[in-house]
Amino acid sequence: MRTFLSGLVLLCTCAAHPAAADDAIDCTNASTTVEMNFCSDKDFKAADAKLNAVYQKVLAQIATSGLEKPYDSQSWEAAMREAQRAWVAFRDADCKGVVPMEWSGGTGTSSAVSGCMTQKTEERIKELSERYDPK
Repeated sequence: MRTFLSGLVLLCTCAAHPAAADDAIDCTNASTTVEMNFCSDKDFKAADAKLNAVYQKVLAQIATSGLEKPYDSQSWEAAMREAQRAWVAFRDADCKGVVPMEWSGGTGTSSAVSGCMTQKTEERIKELSERYDPK
């Protein structure tokens, strides 16, 4: 029983360690492949979260359009959802399919894929923001 508990404590300590190490990564000075991959993935996750927030605002705005068929809010929302799904499919196919070919599977591939995903996501955020909330 004592061996089991010691092993469990060791397992929990090892499982918690990577998260603590990730917090220590300074993305402004990332220099190793692991750090660059972590930071580019972190950037993508932030951009994706922002895109999701902007997209929800767009859908909320569309819901209040009050127009009549075929331009009513339900039809408009369906068209927006279809367009967004197509855009995601394009982004993923380009970044996850084409970009790795350009890198020939080299060590920078993961970072390049995440960078592509981030760039295209930021462009989509800008596009939706300009079209639906121009300021």
